Amino acid sequence: MAVTRASSSRRSRRLRRLVPLFVLAVGAFAGGLVAGGRHEPAERRLAARFADAWEREDYAEMYAMLTQAARRTTSVTAFAHAYRDAATTATAVRLSASRPSKPRDHAVVVPVDVHTRIFGDVHATVTLPMGETQDGSPAIEWDRHLVFPGLARGEELHRRTRMPTRATIRARDGTAIAKGDERLSDLDPAASEIAGRVGPAPPERAAELAARGVPDGAPVGLTGLEREFDAQLAGTPGGELLAGARVLASSSPHRGESVRTTIDPDVQRAAVAALAGRYGGIAALRPRTGEVLALSGVAFSAPQPPGSVFKIITLAGALDAGVVKRNAAFPVETAATLEGTRLENANGEACGGSLISSFAHSCNSVFAPLGARLGARRLVATAERFGFNEDPQLAGAARSTIPDAAEIGDDLAVGSTAIGQGKVLTTPLEMALVAAAIGEDGERVRPTLRKGERTRSTRAVPASVARFVGRAMRAVVTGGTGVGAAIAGVPVAGKTGTAELRSTVNQDPVPPEGTAEPVPPPEPDPTDTDAWFAAYAPADHPRIAVCVLLIAQGAGGEVAAPAARQVIEAAVKG
Repeated sequence: MAVTRASSSRRSRRLRRLVPLFVLAVGAFAGGLVAGGRHEPAERRLAARFADAWEREDYAEMYAMLTQAARRTTSVTAFAHAYRDAATTATAVRLSASRPSKPRDHAVVVPVDVHTRIFGDVHATVTLPMGETQDGSPAIEWDRHLVFPGLARGEELHRRTRMPTRATIRARDGTAIAKGDERLSDLDPAASEIAGRVGPAPPERAAELAARGVPDGAPVGLTGLEREFDAQLAGTPGGELLAGARVLASSSPHRGESVRTTIDPDVQRAAVAALAGRYGGIAALRPRTGEVLALSGVAFSAPQPPGSVFKIITLAGALDAGVVKRNAAFPVETAATLEGTRLENANGEACGGSLISSFAHSCNSVFAPLGARLGARRLVATAERFGFNEDPQLAGAARSTIPDAAEIGDDLAVGSTAIGQGKVLTTPLEMALVAAAIGEDGERVRPTLRKGERTRSTRAVPASVARFVGRAMRAVVTGGTGVGAAIAGVPVAGKTGTAELRSTVNQDPVPPEGTAEPVPPPEPDPTDTDAWFAAYAPADHPRIAVCVLLIAQGAGGEVAAPAARQVIEAAVKG
């Protein structure tokens, strides 16, 4: 019995020594099987790399995987263009590739899904023919039909598309501004001012419209609300995506959604009537929300020198920087001298006195030197806080611009800029936004034409500064240059502007030879000045901000202020 137990014990020890060796051997064998299972042919790996680069639109990397023969016949630029053109034709949004097949007959098949804007999802394959490089590595024998899944050799990708009926543009009260294929209106001729036009696309929009699938020659929004909301109004095209004569995918057109705009029919009619066919522009908006109530003429598309309406910004900047005190007093003068040059008040008027009085009577003799003291850097920074040099974010709207501080020049140039001359340019829309910011205690909103849309606001100047500027603007209308905008029972705050178009410096006329006395100055030429008026009302609780520009029409107080009054009355008394 003892011998048997000893023999059994020895056998157990031998087995325990053999088990680890057996496990190692089995593990090594299994590892070899796994390693062998993980091996992929080089052609399959190449196809996966090609598909991955395609997903990332890395056409240069894709091109590097082609055979030398393919690269000799197609440049990398032409190669990239071919893929981009195919994506545009298909209105492709994104592409994703699945795991390539195993090589067969010197080719690898890659399943590809393309999500498109108008044709839905295209599910097809691309068969990549394989060749070799000089060192024997696999390369792709590329042909043009490989630019899109589902194409056969010799086929080209193209499309046939058609547009749905254009959707309706509505005013804030639901009234149709433009509807149907004929773009008819329920408003009257005033609607055409804001509705805008449709027609064949301009060349600069060709790429954008092609990517949306819009067929060549289809009418698109060119101006006004038609341009601002073009994509939504146009809807989604339908049609067929074709490989040669074969249909790869198809869809039906989908009509766009109607747009409810911010336009107030009564204010819009008033703006058109106030402009009265004259060359210029009128913009009106809600100060708190930035909702545009009316746009007439060149309200945002033709920047002009602003003249003295820019003094709103100059005064705000000078107060904010501490350059001038609110109780400052100024000598009554007819002109100021900067860099040896006289800058005269309008019509040689003598003015000055308190800061508010100087603003109310638009004294160049005060504000040109004040601008020079403020300096170019701070003047430009203030203008930019009010929206200059910034995209207005409305389609077709031009920027209001002021040069960089370093580009403005000496004190004379800075002083000229401070009174709205020099190289500063702006639009009625921008100056209505400036007036709105003053009325809203220094908060500047972005404009919007979509009813109910929330817009961002930023602080242009401190509330205390805005309130003082507002008092000065109120004085313009109660007893200054803007009395033509006064409305019984409605406090209006505004600023006039008369921008010289051919000269920013008044020169004394040279007397004829042999004459002792100077020649009297010529009568004012109204075609030499743009007339401006920017305002908000009621001054204590603003419901509208408006700006009127009449190009080459005379003085702001004489012609622009009365026009603004018409628009304000429609907004506050309607």
